[in-house]
Amino acid sequence: MDRGTVQAAGTTGTGVWLRRYHDTARAPVRLVCFPFAGGSASYFFGLSRLLAPGIEVLAVQYPGRQDRHQEPCLESVAALADGVVGQLPSDGLPFALFGHSLGAIVAFEVARRLRDTAGPGDSAGPGLPAHLFASGGLARPYRPAGSARALGDGDLLAHLRAMGGTDERFFSSPELQALVLPPLRADYRAVGTYQPPGPERLGCPITALIGDADGRTSPEQAATWQERTSAAFDLRVLPGGHFYLDTCQEQVAGIITAALGAGRPTAPAVTGT
Repeated sequence: MDRGTVQAAGTTGTGVWLRRYHDTARAPVRLVCFPFAGGSASYFFGLSRLLAPGIEVLAVQYPGRQDRHQEPCLESVAALADGVVGQLPSDGLPFALFGHSLGAIVAFEVARRLRDTAGPGDSAGPGLPAHLFASGGLARPYRPAGSARALGDGDLLAHLRAMGGTDERFFSSPELQALVLPPLRADYRAVGTYQPPGPERLGCPITALIGDADGRTSPEQAATWQERTSAAFDLRVLPGGHFYLDTCQEQVAGIITAALGAGRPTAPAVTGT
């Protein structure tokens, strides 16, 4: 179930794909955040509040949810990445990408597209990201790659229960399920059909983040993000499961701030690996 729904109101907006929740007009750096499967932009409301005013947070709103609920969902990582790239600001402000679970894959693909389209002296686009934060791993956890089998409601509900963190009232509410399950199904298909590229590296630093009790992605699996960068790599293990960010927002804000050099102290009690 979408953890950000209650905070959907109050966005200032920046176009169809991106949402800004706080006034950060003078921020020297920007962070673009990509939600997990079934998630929406408002999941990052709390992180945006913690990072303001020193870091501008733009949260990605995928089609088919919240204020875009009447649009058809996209069923491939490539389509999601292409949509975001087309609307990233090109004002020259340095920026980084943060993605959780499905969002980490989409953010990686956005970074690849920006790398491939940026040329020497090219000022027509946003340029290359200064940092990639990959949260929750890169593995394809939902279906085998290339699977075309449609997931039924029972499959989706069982998976949500197994992951934990969803309010039990959701499982007895057909109204909520009617809103959440269609985009969740599309996102699972996007992950299940995603084919990662062969060996190649980005030129920006990568920080991988994971919960120490995440049953889907181990620290060893998260550490494979190091193979995707020719720059610095860092792995941070925080307390919690797959949705460790629910309770570790201050620690994550500290990690982001320190990595982007925005002048705020790193939060204490962060477990590093």
